[in-house]
Amino acid sequence: VQLVESGGGLVQTGGSLRLSCAAIGTIFSINDMGWYRQAPGKQRELVAVITSGGSTNYADSVKGRFTISRDNAKSTVDLQMNSLKPEDTAVYYCNANIWATPTRRDNYWGQGTQVTVSS
Repeated sequence: VQLVESGGGLVQTGGSLRLSCAAIGTIFSINDMGWYRQAPGKQRELVAVITSGGSTNYADSVKGRFTISRDNAKSTVDLQMNSLKPEDTAVYYCNANIWATPTRRDNYWGQGTQVTVSS
């Protein structure tokens, strides 16, 4: 199983970007899926998470600007980012808790995608 991300890039302040992540491989089911980010010199932090039932949780810094969504049939999770600020600049990582079989669950990370917001 691997997580493949896409959609990062460079955008001006106030702009929008959409990140996508697909879980690929032999998958029995997926629990929580989420997005984390890590800025230079800082620890990785949670941005948003969504359960298999669709419940969401966001970091205070992105509430009202970012929206996380998932497609359980396609094993994908997206992050719509609006009203971007320079402080949103970071490498964004997809994360998922995946059951490859009914008895094996592992935590997976994507390779990371750079988001840069210019002022």
